[in-house]
Amino acid sequence: MKVNWRLFSGLSVFYVIVTVVYWRVGGEPVGIGGMLLAAGLAGMVAFYLWFTQKRIGVILPEDSVTAEIIDGAGELGFYSPHSWWPLPVALGACSMGLGLIIGWWLVLIGLGALIVAVIGMVTEYEKPISASSH
Repeated sequence: MKVNWRLFSGLSVFYVIVTVVYWRVGGEPVGIGGMLLAAGLAGMVAFYLWFTQKRIGVILPEDSVTAEIIDGAGELGFYSPHSWWPLPVALGACSMGLGLIIGWWLVLIGLGALIVAVIGMVTEYEKPISASSH
């Protein structure tokens, strides 16, 4: 994690330097604000990664100079190979975005569809507790 928080810290400093140069060249206020927000976001991610590394003390393979590629092998997580739920999530988000153009009624319909789709996607692999197991 040390590599990660250092990377985001450097990115935050880079954004601040670019913002100062942009401001000196005569950049617009919206661009300056956007770059400062990007610097703040990178700084928040860096702080979170630094704080998490200090709290849990995990040493990842990329933190070691002598690490081999095989040290990073293993399971990275569970990813559903055949889930249809991302499609309704995308359709709900798309209809919410179109609702901002077409009308607020479509935003409400899209929000309802998005909530149902996200709940379905999150609980897809939850096993219901059967009455016979008690």
